[in-house]
Amino acid sequence: MRAYAPRHLAISAKSGGGEAHIRTLMAPYPFSRSHDPFVDLSSQDAFNEGAPFATFDRMRRDDPLAWSEMEGGGQGFWNVVRHGDLLELNRQPDLLSSASGIRMEDQSAEEYEARKTFQETDPPQHRAFRALVSKAFSRATMAGYEEQIRAIVTRLLDDALEAGEFDATDAIARHLPMQMLAQIIGVPNDDAAWLVEKGDALISNADPDYTDFVIDKVDTDEYRMLPFRSPAAVELFDYANRLLARIDAGEQIGVLNLVLEETSHGTAMSRDEFRNFFCLLVAAGNDTTRYSISATIHALANDPALLAQIQAPAFDQWDEATDEMIRWAAPTSHFRRTATRDFELHGKTVRAGDKVVMWFLSGNRDEAAIPDPYRIDLTRPRNPFLSFGQGGPHICLGMWLAKLEVKIVLQELARRVKRIEQTAEHRYLRSNFIHGIKTLPVRVERK
Repeated sequence: MRAYAPRHLAISAKSGGGEAHIRTLMAPYPFSRSHDPFVDLSSQDAFNEGAPFATFDRMRRDDPLAWSEMEGGGQGFWNVVRHGDLLELNRQPDLLSSASGIRMEDQSAEEYEARKTFQETDPPQHRAFRALVSKAFSRATMAGYEEQIRAIVTRLLDDALEAGEFDATDAIARHLPMQMLAQIIGVPNDDAAWLVEKGDALISNADPDYTDFVIDKVDTDEYRMLPFRSPAAVELFDYANRLLARIDAGEQIGVLNLVLEETSHGTAMSRDEFRNFFCLLVAAGNDTTRYSISATIHALANDPALLAQIQAPAFDQWDEATDEMIRWAAPTSHFRRTATRDFELHGKTVRAGDKVVMWFLSGNRDEAAIPDPYRIDLTRPRNPFLSFGQGGPHICLGMWLAKLEVKIVLQELARRVKRIEQTAEHRYLRSNFIHGIKTLPVRVERK
């Protein structure tokens, strides 16, 4: 069986102080069903059968800087797929810029200026933007939400366990970040479902389950100046304007007041920047955590030894287990950059202005950097995973919140659940940008 082995799930288990051992089980519902080593990565359908691991395996081995044409026309792009290359190039924003967009689509300078958040900027501008928002999402700030997160997870699991059978993505993975988002932003919990619906329409704009304005199916030129080229941004802009009015009147609204404070350098976020940032917060603050949690539950449902491992009395490696599940999930497949000058890599010349797509999902399965990358090892030491864009200036703002949410889900499942099993095929998000299981039918037995 090939290394990507989409039909099996292998794990490393430890009990007590014993030696690690590996058990390989046939997974009835594998994390990916994709076997094609030549998937068109420019297509929004590239991940319809799950992550195209066979394609990335081939590219890492045979063509680590492959050129891809864009489906339907437009400028093609280079693919960076090896862990070492991703880590090295991610440290060089002067060589690979974010200032022409972070997705594969072509974008004019006018569109970039209208839609940009701090994600679409380079240092030093990026550092100035980040200074405005980072304190609101620091590790210490997020740690203060642990009690609220645990209370939400407890309520969600109580309801799910009462039902017995449910869609784990909808019942748990979607609702936890949705409800936490409301608390952190400081908006009514009753608004959370609406906000996430609009956030899905933005970031999942290639999936007809989430929007009527599917980016590669209908003409969205009318909305090209809006975040994610989506009309949902209009409604979110209106909501953000109402929040700004309340803040102007002296009201304290979650972390948003911190975001609007002037930095020590005398800079402050403009109104346009705040509206774009709010759209990003609503979209990215929910989806990536959702799909990390759904991947975690999928793994527990398809190999009971994982659940047994975290239920062992001596198990205390929750941080390692969390990092491993986020590596495994790799919810953000890639970010695009644009070369600022010519450079050579793997015997090829990348020209100034070329698009370069950084496949962090591929790096998370690179056997040259991660031993046995297609095996879930909940005690993996010094995990070099690349989720969150680690190692570069664009490391994910919500990383500490996402880690805390995934860890608490693991802990509460271990405490409350006797068995989890998947009952039917899961469905994947239609997107080559966000990678995730959007429906996950399971049956759960409480302890």
